[in-house]
Amino acid sequence: MGLHNLKPAAGSTKNGKRIARGEGSGHGGTSTRGHKGAKSRSGYSRKIGFEGGQMPLQRRVPKFGFTNINRKEYVGINLDKLQELVDNGRIADTVTMDVLVENRLARKNELVKILGRGELKAKLNITVHKFTATAKAAIEAAGGEAVTL
Repeated sequence: MGLHNLKPAAGSTKNGKRIARGEGSGHGGTSTRGHKGAKSRSGYSRKIGFEGGQMPLQRRVPKFGFTNINRKEYVGINLDKLQELVDNGRIADTVTMDVLVENRLARKNELVKILGRGELKAKLNITVHKFTATAKAAIEAAGGEAVTL
């Protein structure tokens, strides 16, 4: 090691322009901030969504409709999906929330509704939050039972 190959430790020095260190640095005077205006002053911070005085996007876009804060979202599971699971041997005779979570058809805290698409041949006892009329009829026609939580 000699004086010609000494280097500071990695990460110990900053590289880039040295701002506000006198005129000789080339970045003195206005310190790369330009002349006048809000951005040249200390303490400046622009508001979120500010577009330089232009009407911001969130105010330009028209608002319409209504969002019900009490809306309940259900995860729909069709009869053909349940029949597919029976055929694959993933479910036997009872279908509860635990079984649906295990088979990744729903998450633990979600509300589940059984929908009537497809055909159900297996006799299943299904316990979930809701059923459509056609699904309930199909389950009972196959000899099963539809229990609402």
